[in-house]
Amino acid sequence: MSRLLDSLPELDAASLAVAVARGEVSLAEVAESFIAAVDARNPGINALVRFDGDALRSQLADLEALQRSGRPAPLLGVPFSVKDTIWVQGRKATQGSRLFADFVAPQDALAVQRLRRAGALVLGHSNSSEFACKGVTTNKLYGPTRNPWNLDMTPGGSSGGAAAAVSAGLGPFALCTDGGGSTRRPASHTGVVGFKPSAGLIPHPVGFQEPLFGNGVIGLMSRSVADLGLLLPVLAGGDARDPDAPVGLPGFDAGAALAPVKGLRIALSPRLGLDVPVEPEVAAAIEQVAAVLRDAGATVQERDPAWPPGAGEAAFATLQFAGLAALYGEQWRRNPEQFDVDIGAQIEQGMGLSGAAVAAAHFERAQLYRSMADLFSHCDAVLTPTTPCTAWPFTELGPQTIDGQAVSPRGHAVFTPIINHSFHAAISVPCGLAANGLPMGAQIIVPRFQDGRALALGRAVEEAFGHAFAAPKWPFG
Repeated sequence: MSRLLDSLPELDAASLAVAVARGEVSLAEVAESFIAAVDARNPGINALVRFDGDALRSQLADLEALQRSGRPAPLLGVPFSVKDTIWVQGRKATQGSRLFADFVAPQDALAVQRLRRAGALVLGHSNSSEFACKGVTTNKLYGPTRNPWNLDMTPGGSSGGAAAAVSAGLGPFALCTDGGGSTRRPASHTGVVGFKPSAGLIPHPVGFQEPLFGNGVIGLMSRSVADLGLLLPVLAGGDARDPDAPVGLPGFDAGAALAPVKGLRIALSPRLGLDVPVEPEVAAAIEQVAAVLRDAGATVQERDPAWPPGAGEAAFATLQFAGLAALYGEQWRRNPEQFDVDIGAQIEQGMGLSGAAVAAAHFERAQLYRSMADLFSHCDAVLTPTTPCTAWPFTELGPQTIDGQAVSPRGHAVFTPIINHSFHAAISVPCGLAANGLPMGAQIIVPRFQDGRALALGRAVEEAFGHAFAAPKWPFG
């Protein structure tokens, strides 16, 4: 293969789309290059749990016809992976659960449909924790996904398969979900860009019922911030079938994504106003990001949200557990052996919740929303760590300690779920490597429907730190 063909898995989506548009590489050559990459790299990490080279080749005829037609196709020939919780017509979608081991999606999810219309190639399905409800990526159907930066470590979850795939060059972007940080945290752990759009920006009316009560959104991982600027105009836009994203809500402002950050007010919140430990290297990296934004002309001042007493993950967990119990409680009662033991424990807790407890969680969500609204009256964006630590061994639910303090298995997840509760947009951008050689990520949170501003700020960070953290670690070591 030519040098260009050899390098295709290392490109971001924007660069690959340009190469196809200019005729520097054919659609068939793109397909064969990524088939070879998956065959060589995926066995070591188990990022893609279902991949068929012939299924990839079968899409080429339609894409070649699209190419000849001259119709706009901004993603022509760009391969992407799809999280195993998202439907692709005629293909299995299991949610990492034995309950759905033989389920075949009757139609495409709307996001998949829109990406296909833009010329993108469906590469395969990426691994997910069962029902996307766990902070590491493993399940009884497909086993664990490993982190390309260190095969003993997890990429996080629940979209760990997507993160490992993008990091390893198995598609320049991934379609996934984010119900409490499932896109942003794995992106941070694998050195790629992770984006949680504003609730309502990307509709998701076709697919599985999710136990998240409005917290979950379609998420994106990519090899560069520029890729998000290519993807969001394709994916954004309401749908009458989705009550959380109806027609008429604000769309994606592409111009804001390219705007300078000079003059923006950034609230630096090292712990997001929570009493939680953070590894010193992560804290230092976030201070460096703050310095980068100051150098770019932003005003950066330390300011925390004023949360209601007891704020944290409790309301998020209550809604997730109740949702799991409502959807799968009866199956769990009949045959608990079908379930991941950790998911079974969540279902059991959900079965014991009262209606009053679920209502209280909804009230708390409204309080969190108001707290963020008050913070955004003083700033244009908030800067925090994406996670307080780097990745941990894939055999464990979470790190046992952070900065020397014992933490719960969810101690790594403290900075992301509240943003789902408050419906805002957030991006995780690589911002350095820790002494252990693992990536760290900075989370930038912006007001709802100001998604373009997150990309502008992410781009400024990316330009300062470079793309090195998104490079595939191959061969894995």
